[in-house]
Amino acid sequence: MANLQFDLVSPERRLASLEASAVQIPGADGDLTAMADHAPTITTLRPGVLSVTHSGGVDDYIVIGGFAEITQTGVSVLAERALPKAEVTQEMYDGLMAEAKEAHATAQEIFKNEPGPVDDAAKLISDMVAIGGHIGLTASN
Repeated sequence: MANLQFDLVSPERRLASLEASAVQIPGADGDLTAMADHAPTITTLRPGVLSVTHSGGVDDYIVIGGFAEITQTGVSVLAERALPKAEVTQEMYDGLMAEAKEAHATAQEIFKNEPGPVDDAAKLISDMVAIGGHIGLTASN
């Protein structure tokens, strides 16, 4: 099976640069899997788990925001925030949930009569709860 180059970068650091056989991406319009010879695509990311399958197994990363560029030979992900799944603790997850809830409260305060931004902030909370469920952490109320 043909491989492709995978690179994952956040503002803090480069998290991965390796040959992969498949990359599962939490795209804003739905999840997608990129493999060698994929049609060129650019997608924004929603908060979720990005999985990379390579010769050594599968690596999972938590990504929040950013975008992915997919070509026939590679996937480049520039994430607003990204962490290896193994590094995410309950305390870190609680902090991420608190930020999402604060963003929702702010959107409700500023955009009282505009459902778009408030709905987007509520979706962020929903995505964060889903991440927790996927990685075995629980959201507190």
